[in-house]
Amino acid sequence: MSLRFPDPAQRAAIAAAAKQAGVSMQEYILSAAYDRATAVEQRFLEGFKTSMARSGAAFAAEPGSLDPRAEQRAAEQEARRELEQHEERGHAA
Repeated sequence: MSLRFPDPAQRAAIAAAAKQAGVSMQEYILSAAYDRATAVEQRFLEGFKTSMARSGAAFAAEPGSLDPRAEQRAAEQEARRELEQHEERGHAA
């Protein structure tokens, strides 16, 4: 791993932090990158769990929207037939 820093002050700060932690600069940088990545992952997972809970609550609140009643299915089928007939008449003209 090549550790090149355009800013000497940044390199010095990282070197000091690594020395204080008792690890090499490479190990310090990799550990920091891993910590940042896992923190991002945790925020994503928390957001996902919250979203799933909201979605579950929404579906539980309206169970009829998942399985429409027979009357609603019949009305949708009739509307589809009317639309298809209208489209056929439009093509025939």
